[in-house]
Amino acid sequence: MSSYRPYQHIERRKSRQIHVGRVPVGGGAPITVQTMTNTLTTDVEATVAQIRRAERAGVDIVRVSCPDQESALALKHIVRQVDVPVVADIHFHYKRAIEAAESGAACLRINPGNIGSPERVREVVKAARDHGVSMRIGVNAGSLEKHLLEKYGEPNPEALVESALEHAKILQDHDFHEFKISVKASDVFMAVAAYTQLAEVCDHPLHIGITEAGSKRAGTVKSAIGLGNRLWAGLGDTVRVSLSAEPEEEVLVGWDILKSLGIRHRGVKIISCPSCARQGFNVIQTVQTLEERLAHIETPVTLSIIGCVVNGPGEALMTDLGVTGGGAGKHMVYAAGKTDHTMGAEGMVEHIVELVEAKVAAIQAEQKAAKLAAE
Repeated sequence: MSSYRPYQHIERRKSRQIHVGRVPVGGGAPITVQTMTNTLTTDVEATVAQIRRAERAGVDIVRVSCPDQESALALKHIVRQVDVPVVADIHFHYKRAIEAAESGAACLRINPGNIGSPERVREVVKAARDHGVSMRIGVNAGSLEKHLLEKYGEPNPEALVESALEHAKILQDHDFHEFKISVKASDVFMAVAAYTQLAEVCDHPLHIGITEAGSKRAGTVKSAIGLGNRLWAGLGDTVRVSLSAEPEEEVLVGWDILKSLGIRHRGVKIISCPSCARQGFNVIQTVQTLEERLAHIETPVTLSIIGCVVNGPGEALMTDLGVTGGGAGKHMVYAAGKTDHTMGAEGMVEHIVELVEAKVAAIQAEQKAAKLAAE
């Protein structure tokens, strides 16, 4: 297999490190994937079920909305049933932040300049310190402060950055530094420019995202462009893809963006052709089925599924396993870039699943042996 790894040549922005529960963010830690629930937080059973689906998809951090006291208090019943740290989404009301911190939130998404008097800010900061809770300053182009809209006339990157720094100063003046910042916009160019400017004037970890990106397809495209752009430039410590879709879909897209850039690897990465009249089997249907059948695998494995011999052998050189369509229903299977055996169309998907699972077992055995040898 090729040793070419382009991401090794991307120099990540140096930032300070904070923690969201047990998960480190910034300071060279792996870039994490986030999502947000869309259930009523007071419906503990539904919220926990949704978080668990996101966990199976590979989420690192989950945010839940706490618009009222009942929701903030429900957190204590949610956090004990899930494995990932939970961020409480707070707007305006400082008591909700305190209640969320006391209920087990790992992080508060709150803009301190919007919760009132300095005394209220001090109370929130004290609750965060007492309970080991970090914060996220979340600036959004759709909800900028009135004085900034009057100053700039409309949302723009400069206004987003100024808002973020104003909120950051409030926390810094209270000697609180366990926070990350986001400056999101639904406009890709505005968001990219804002993150670029913010990265130049502070060393806080950056939570990056294109807010309100849209439907599953359109939002995925916008997010891939915006997030991919900044990640390629070395910016970003944690990501959230914002889609009008279920949270686990956001997680899958987030992981696909990271995997496409070689930043993090999880599960089976399928390289497949768009198919054409040369295909020896139904590529589209095969890939769709394999994605479903292999979704449970977390160990990184690469698999190429190519319909004919034009590009099949070349792609197989760069993947752990590969399949190339052949004539007379005989398809070539590759292992570690080399031809291994042929198979027929009958039971093809089952056979590929078995090969992948065997490869995963071999990788895990090697990792276990290496760990024992190191000890």
